Parts: sequence; structure tokens; C-alpha cells
Amino acid sequence: MHHIRNAREDEIQVLTNIGLRAWAQAVGPIGASDELQENAARAFTDFVRSSWLKITVVEDDGVAAGWAAREALDDKITDFWIDPQHQRRGLGSALLQAEEEQVRHGGFESIRLETHAHNTDAVSFFEKNGYRINWLSIAYAPKLDQDVQSVGMTKELAKPSTAYGAEF
Repeated sequence: MHHIRNAREDEIQVLTNIGLRAWAQAVGPIGASDELQENAARAFTDFVRSSWLKITVVEDDGVAAGWAAREALDDKITDFWIDPQHQRRGLGSALLQAEEEQVRHGGFESIRLETHAHNTDAVSFFEKNGYRINWLSIAYAPKLDQDVQSVGMTKELAKPSTAYGAEF
């Protein structure tokens, strides 16, 4: 059974490890050097330590199994990580719905995110949950010594009213 809750300050290492495992799976198609993995570990630790108040956690039978964050508490999901050993159990969908509800509650009519284009599992997951690709960019990543393609995805959260007399 899954449960959605806010992150706790004492979970920095647990959330960092979840992020690293999910990140390693995601970058598999483009490769990651040891140096890049060390940089990712530092970045995850620093982010979780400084932003744990902005992180939403999904638990699987009482164990943290994934997390998401919106750094600016706006309409953009900046981090979305499900531990590979907990994937395909509905946890990602539950976490995504919780993030969407927070964005909707914040008064936004749509939600957005981005991922690298070769992360086909993530792109497919978000598409199945109603997200559509609305941009593609290619940028050189010096640490990978190659071009990396990214996609931006958006989902409309609120539909315009079609009721009689609605203002346009």
C-alpha cells in the first residue's frame, strides 16, 4: 500500500540514494562516467539537504520509494524519482497526482516538467499520464562530451468552462 507525505529532514541520505538509483537508470542510454556519478551524488545530497521542505515522498509499505520536488513551488516539477526496485507498482502515478493537485491548489491551470529525450521510460510514463511533449532542445554536455536532447512536457490541469454564460 502506498502513502504520500512530506519529506523529513532526517531522510537526506535515503532520498539521495533513491534519486541516485533512479538517475543512474535514466542516464543509462547516454552513459555516465565515474566523475559524473560523483557529481550527481553531491548534487542530490546538496539539493535534498537544502530543499527537503519542497519534497513530496511516496512510500511503499512504509518505506520511502520515490520523491518529487518543485523547487520554486510553481507549476514546474523539477525532480521526479522513483526507486527502480519500486517501479511499475502505481507509486509514480500516485506521486504525480499528488504533485498535480498541489499545482492545481496553487492556482495554476497546467503543469510542466522536462527530461532527457532518450529516457523513453519516463517520457512514456508521463505521456500515459496525460502529458504532451511541447518542445525539444539539444545542448552539448561537456561532462558527457556529447549532445544531449531534452524534452519539455506539459499537462493541462483545468479545463475552460463551457457553461452557458461563461466569459471568454
